[in-house]
Amino acid sequence: MTHIAELPITERPYLVGGSHQQDAETEKWQQWLARMTGFLFVVTFATSIPAFFISYAPIKDASFILGGDFNMTVAGGAVLEMILIAANVGTALALYPVLKGTFQGLSLAFVAARIIESTFIAIGIVAVMALNSLRSVAFDADPQTMTAIGAALSAIHDWTFRLGPGVVVGVGNGLILGWMMWRTRLVPRALSTLGLFAGPALLAAGVAVMLGYTEAGGAVQAIATIPEFIWELSLGIWLMMRGFDQSALRRLSTS
Repeated sequence: MTHIAELPITERPYLVGGSHQQDAETEKWQQWLARMTGFLFVVTFATSIPAFFISYAPIKDASFILGGDFNMTVAGGAVLEMILIAANVGTALALYPVLKGTFQGLSLAFVAARIIESTFIAIGIVAVMALNSLRSVAFDADPQTMTAIGAALSAIHDWTFRLGPGVVVGVGNGLILGWMMWRTRLVPRALSTLGLFAGPALLAAGVAVMLGYTEAGGAVQAIATIPEFIWELSLGIWLMMRGFDQSALRRLSTS
């Protein structure tokens, strides 16, 4: 009888079984990363929408800075956006271990895009919180001066939104992430194709706003934002509920 130790390494049954077990553990870990990515994408919606449309509504009034107590609703929006920043970067970091073997450069580019987007958001938070702080000391200040300062801080916040979520997202979440998902087939092709369409549409609208060809928040930008909105939300829900395609994961591990 041949002893196990005398067999070639590739023919030793316990090693082969161990390899299968290791592969299973790797796939389990990758599926956990998929669901974490999906969850974090959903978190970005759950934090950004209330912050933009509800919490920051008071600062749209030009008289906001002219006096009053520290506004906790506005401060709550800043907290939501801090969570948004963590979720933004988290989506890229969760996907990086899965995609780095196939897309070493692009996977890093996606991380960088999320960090750049989050940097713009962070600058907007600083502007909003400065505006919120100044209103508590504005009683003895010249109203025209304070109104001008408030308008400047509000404009800074608006432009951080237009440049981060309005432009960088088109490159990162749309083109880069859409292309990696399309090539790997980790999600259905129809879903990743939507990302490849949504990214350029959002990017073109954002650049048009920067150059003054269309109004910020107008009909053109709103229509261009819809595909990106659907792409990110659908991707988040799909990954959270279904995870990655198993056969696509196996192809990645053997490539």
